[in-house]
Amino acid sequence: MVVCSKPALDTFFLINDCKPTTFVFRIPVIDLSKPDAQTLVVKACEEFGFFKVINHGVPMEFISMLESEAVKFFSLPQPEKEKAGPANPFGYGNRKIGLNGDIGWIEYILLRSNPEFISQKSLSIFGESPELFRSALNAYIAAVKRMSCEILELLAEGLGIEQRNVFSKLLMKEESDCLFRINHYPPCPDVQALTRSNMIGFGEHTDPQIISVLHSNNTSGLEISLRDGTWVSVPPDQNSFFINVGDSLQVMTNGRFKSVKHRVLANGSQSRVSMIFFGGPPFDEKIAPLQSLIEEGEESLYEEFTWCEYKKSAYKLRLADNRLQHFEKLRATAADGL
Repeated sequence: MVVCSKPALDTFFLINDCKPTTFVFRIPVIDLSKPDAQTLVVKACEEFGFFKVINHGVPMEFISMLESEAVKFFSLPQPEKEKAGPANPFGYGNRKIGLNGDIGWIEYILLRSNPEFISQKSLSIFGESPELFRSALNAYIAAVKRMSCEILELLAEGLGIEQRNVFSKLLMKEESDCLFRINHYPPCPDVQALTRSNMIGFGEHTDPQIISVLHSNNTSGLEISLRDGTWVSVPPDQNSFFINVGDSLQVMTNGRFKSVKHRVLANGSQSRVSMIFFGGPPFDEKIAPLQSLIEEGEESLYEEFTWCEYKKSAYKLRLADNRLQHFEKLRATAADGL
């Protein structure tokens, strides 16, 4: 184990055929209570598209309560869990990821973040106290959404954008397409296969939305890809949150921020539970580079599109595909010339 001497950085090990190398990589750990947070979040989004936040303001009891209810659900017999599915796309899912053949060592619940979305019928599967699950879910999502908006407003300030809520307002609209997902990665029974082939819990991908906020229990498995294509393992931290830049934020910043490619490897002995809030815009929202971020002489890298158009395009692709490819201007210009 390598002990990090700098309190504002986390230690990562490079992954090479499942064996750590001696090279140590560190990413920013950002204290949201500090006055330099706005500068640091911009730097982190430019360099990695990924960072960890501490002093985030989300009560630990909200986290513990929801995680406890999730563990109870995933411990139910399989027929009971399947009453909440099949996920199409919402509800309970097992192994299948998306509609195009991607699979993983995973089961999950996918929900809209709207407090009224979970019906009474669906609530009946969440153990003996379904209302407790609803209460835990609503409290957690509300707190994480507030934190997401705070981070997005820090980003706007750090970028020098006059309209501080230019990003956060898209999450706060009543019709916003914000989602919430709870993933469970059971222990992999074939440890030899895990060592030999990097058994995938969730395959490599970028997140489509503006921002993703991840919390997990104290079990490893998450990896991110550096700009040179090297995969690094993320040490778990159950007291903090990890933030991903999404495809939509990459477009809105005209590529200044890059959505981070990430994946999850299955664990040989421990169960991993992660909870992800996806901050998405309304379906009719037009996504395009902000004019205030395009410098003189610089061109827009992306065609304007609505969030609905993006999602329809993304549903046709595999998990690891570049879902922005159809909206890149260079690609569109080349196609017009054929």
